[in-house]
Amino acid sequence: MNEYGEMLLKDDHFTVSNTKYSLQTVELTIGDLGFLEGATTPQIYKKAKELNLELCPLELGPYLRLSYLDQPEVFSGISVKQHQAPSGSITIASEALSKDEDFPKGFYIRRINGVLWLRGYRADHLHVWNNDDHFIFCQN
Repeated sequence: MNEYGEMLLKDDHFTVSNTKYSLQTVELTIGDLGFLEGATTPQIYKKAKELNLELCPLELGPYLRLSYLDQPEVFSGISVKQHQAPSGSITIASEALSKDEDFPKGFYIRRINGVLWLRGYRADHLHVWNNDDHFIFCQN
């Protein structure tokens, strides 16, 4: 876990449901959504809604990390992608807890050198995600 992930978990607005429920999820790349040149978060979320996909509850991030134990390791080395989603990461599409640009916007999961990670990320509404970045959405 990184500092941003810890900030999300410790925030008073982060809640975990007392009711047990299940969700159907789908993993898509930004390109799968039709954005071959990449897209901003608002563009991605708007397109997902048009496709009857929903944002995930923020609490899904830790649950996915605990259950997706065989996540493939796509990259093991030093990432050269600055200010971009790390190689092999999967971002959980969710509402941000805060509009503050310095506060993390959500979680992503990845596997690095055999170690499973739950990390938080920051990205403003102008950030352009790459067409090969992976997101998880909920399905109706």
